[in-house]
Amino acid sequence: MLQRLIGLLCLIAVFNPWLPASTWAQDTAAKSSAPGPQPPVILVFGDSLSSGHGVPTTQTWAALFQRRLTQLGYPHRVVNASISGDTTASGLARLPSALRRHNPEIVILELGGNDGLRGLSLPALRANLASIIQTARQGRAKIVLAGMRMPPNYGISYAKEFERVFAELANEYQVTLIPFFLDGVAAVPDMMQGDGIHPTAEAQPVLLENVWQHVAPLL
Repeated sequence: MLQRLIGLLCLIAVFNPWLPASTWAQDTAAKSSAPGPQPPVILVFGDSLSSGHGVPTTQTWAALFQRRLTQLGYPHRVVNASISGDTTASGLARLPSALRRHNPEIVILELGGNDGLRGLSLPALRANLASIIQTARQGRAKIVLAGMRMPPNYGISYAKEFERVFAELANEYQVTLIPFFLDGVAAVPDMMQGDGIHPTAEAQPVLLENVWQHVAPLL
């Protein structure tokens, strides 16, 4: 009998029509604010060439990329997770947390330039890029690999082997390759900053086109 009485009191408490209106409003608001479907993410994962060293944030190719997507009606959100000075080793180390946080649909992988400028091991470059591709694929992300080249003063043999790494990885893992990320920009005076390494603001639309023609078919 006591248990029935307790149950009855609980029912009255739950369905009491005289509960304060604010309680119902708060409950409705909480339900309506529940997270819905999120826009697909394009993760730009690179170094200073993509973070926009020396260029206003709103003028980087990644920012221009977001602007174009929006203008064309694509729902995608561009997340620029590029860090100046990153090598393939440091990129590999921070990749898992970036994947967990953003769950990207597409990863634009623009790393390796700093490895080459520092004359780092080409087998290590290849192994790190391969691991990044494999790790990103575990989340079923599509990969776009930005190919890089080294100036001839690093030695013709080293420069050729460096460039070959990107082409061979793209073929091995069947990922989309941008043959040369800095095409139309490298060694062009008005397109490069005084250090001869980083693109100017004027070069950003060119970089966007280099990326767009390879990413657009994946959208």
